[in-house]
Amino acid sequence: MSRAAAPFELLPGADDSPVILHVPHSARRIPPAVRAGILLDDTGLARELDHITDAHTAELASLAADSSTVTPWRFVNGLSRLVVDPERFPDQREEMLTVGMGAVYTRTTHRRPLRAAGTDPEPLLSGYFRPYARAMTAAVADRLAAAGRAVVLDVHSYPTARLPYELHGDGPRPPVCLGTDPFHTPPELIALAREAFAEFGGTGIDSPFAGAYVPLEFHGTRPQVSALMLELRRDTYMAEPGGAAGPGLTRLASALATLVDAVS
Repeated sequence: MSRAAAPFELLPGADDSPVILHVPHSARRIPPAVRAGILLDDTGLARELDHITDAHTAELASLAADSSTVTPWRFVNGLSRLVVDPERFPDQREEMLTVGMGAVYTRTTHRRPLRAAGTDPEPLLSGYFRPYARAMTAAVADRLAAAGRAVVLDVHSYPTARLPYELHGDGPRPPVCLGTDPFHTPPELIALAREAFAEFGGTGIDSPFAGAYVPLEFHGTRPQVSALMLELRRDTYMAEPGGAAGPGLTRLASALATLVDAVS
């Protein structure tokens, strides 16, 4: 399938590696047809992308893969999460619908209108969300077949200061937040992550963001699929909002490579 038809990329790792570095929110690209449905002017859109994009996380994952002893696989979204957010539930199970940020966002990070009221999400779900979900499901199934297990490490970042859209932003904001799933995140995976990122001034659990991404086909049913969300506070590696990366990027990539090798 061409990149135009499926705007995401699965970058191969070692044949026997169980690890997939999932990078869903690093891109800023929005296709013209999708841009036409966004209410913000170009200046407002650029500002929103600065706030909502997990900048430089694709580069971070690439650096980590290059320095890992056992090369992980990488699944990288090539489009902005303002097209669709592949990690949201596509239905009423998604709590972020309360702030207009389900699988298809209708509100901005500051809770202002992003799309017109009554916008039908189905064209975006069918055109972008479901193909992404199918491809990620296939990638995990392939690791299960090849390695007998799959470990999804979800690479994100988050702002130092709380943004208005955050539902649970009143808790701690540690340098590294570990998002967990009660079924798919074993204690030993948390322990390995804490050790790998120990030098950054502390790790926290599920605050300000919780959960870990597992394709729905395996969610709650396949313990061979483990998952951990890595939320890296942006001041540890970049200028906010939307600025250049600093030396912290390579240090975080080295820590991620340590975690990849530990779970491989």
